[in-house]
Amino acid sequence: MRIWIALTTLTVALCIALVVSVLLPPKTLSLAAGARGGAYALMAERYRDILARDDIDVQILYTNGSVDNAELLTLGAVDAAFLQAGITVPPGKAEAIGGLFYEPMLFLVRSDHQLPSNPALWRDLQISRGALGSGTAAAFADFREAVGLPEADNKELELGAAQSIFALQAGGLDMAFLVSSIEAPYLSQAFNSDEITLLPLSYTQAIARHMEYADIVDIPVGAIALDPVQPTETQHVLALKAQMAIDPKLHPALVNRLTMAAKELHAGRDILSERGAFPVAEGIGMPENNVARQLIETGPSTWHNLLPYWMAAQVNRLFLLILPILFLLLPLLRIAPMIYSYFRGWQVWKHYSHIREIEAKVSDSSSAKDLKRLAKALDSVDRKISQLRLPPAYRQTAYHARMHIDLVRKRIGQLRVDAK
Repeated sequence: MRIWIALTTLTVALCIALVVSVLLPPKTLSLAAGARGGAYALMAERYRDILARDDIDVQILYTNGSVDNAELLTLGAVDAAFLQAGITVPPGKAEAIGGLFYEPMLFLVRSDHQLPSNPALWRDLQISRGALGSGTAAAFADFREAVGLPEADNKELELGAAQSIFALQAGGLDMAFLVSSIEAPYLSQAFNSDEITLLPLSYTQAIARHMEYADIVDIPVGAIALDPVQPTETQHVLALKAQMAIDPKLHPALVNRLTMAAKELHAGRDILSERGAFPVAEGIGMPENNVARQLIETGPSTWHNLLPYWMAAQVNRLFLLILPILFLLLPLLRIAPMIYSYFRGWQVWKHYSHIREIEAKVSDSSSAKDLKRLAKALDSVDRKISQLRLPPAYRQTAYHARMHIDLVRKRIGQLRVDAK
């Protein structure tokens, strides 16, 4: 007996250990950001601080930007990455947690510029289009195609954001093209300079129609800086949604935690969006993760306040799996008592054919030998019914069957007496 108790205890312990090992997420998460000092890098550091509350070590990989990040996701080299709208990942290689914030497309020029606001008319300019591997460079290529500007009409330089602003201040550039969060540190440097200003674009609505992933947002007067005032009038600018993309195999608990961090960081009001506008449950060019979508649209469940984050994520997932099964099982549960009742009744009913067969053979012309044989057959049926182990609620059926047997037995007995 002690051996069985020990084996049972060991089995239960092994099962618990296995379940916990499956439920517990990894303690590290690799996140591809952008260039050091950039908007994505700054945001990655905020995510790192939030996830550190649950002892999750976020390892930040600094890159040139979204194109590099997409490549890392494709190779399976990172768990998550910031991606700019318009940057694609091969099918099956990434899922989106959702859109996080707007990144305006900014055209910075010198304050004494004489450049046309119609981008199709730009000629013989030195334009910084973003570093190789950045989302900025990819966005400028799409922008150039959308406005019908031949690449050969201007000289395009592959400079990072900080380099571009420095070169623009030094007079080595006519224009610096940036796609960045409005809070990026290098933008403060640019807008605090009297030598740099925003170039307002004409026909932004038309351009946005040719860039399916671009939106239009307003930058209010003085939203960037008040001394000097930047911008000096409301700017209608093209903007792209930055999104968080993850490896489809990422542990659901880490998806849960990243999504909750996104809600904490991006749900507030900022210069370009109203409170609650982000995060938004949509992937731009890739499928959305179901766990993230549910958290963004309905918020965390009560389990989040009662259980560790990794356990709460699994409970939600378990409910999602169980609900469809329950919808299938409920009709079965309703008919289960009927099936059980029929089975119990059938245990008795199957003998009725023998009782009726014996009863049909009993007649006034039956010989004493036949009556004796029929009596033995009837006793055999009675014995089988009496040996049935029926619950009390179903014994009445057996009782009625044995009453029927007694009636036939009495008739046989009477015929045997008369035959004498």
